[in-house]
Amino acid sequence: MDRIDIKILNLLQKDNRISNQDLAEAVGLSPPACLKRVRKLRSQGIIMADVAIVNPEKVGHRINVIVEVEIERDQLDIYDQFSRKMNAAPEVSQCYQVTGEIDFVLVVLVPDIQAYEAFARRELASNPHLRKFRSLISLRREKFKTEISL
Repeated sequence: MDRIDIKILNLLQKDNRISNQDLAEAVGLSPPACLKRVRKLRSQGIIMADVAIVNPEKVGHRINVIVEVEIERDQLDIYDQFSRKMNAAPEVSQCYQVTGEIDFVLVVLVPDIQAYEAFARRELASNPHLRKFRSLISLRREKFKTEISL
């Protein structure tokens, strides 16, 4: 990647609906050369997807819960099983395996506290390999961005 690729990525992260003509103009390339670079970034997996970011509150997901999960013991099969369950759970928008005292951090989006309680009972409290979990209910989102600094 060179500085032009980085500039293209930075612009696409801010607005992936920008026209190829405007993108090319912003980075100082001809439209065909710019399109070729964007296609290459996609084929290399650098650009993973083009998505629409939905406001969770506008679609009824008013509660954002950060959940710290501690698994009973360090076993890869148990970690893999937990990861598969979290990937299948519609309430879980993000799941990270982490280092330190806890094993996983989840971001859970639900419409209300009753929905979170149902999720916690079904997916967490019923898991025999889970030592403990801690729920942190977000009061408000102070910062959210999708782009990474390049």
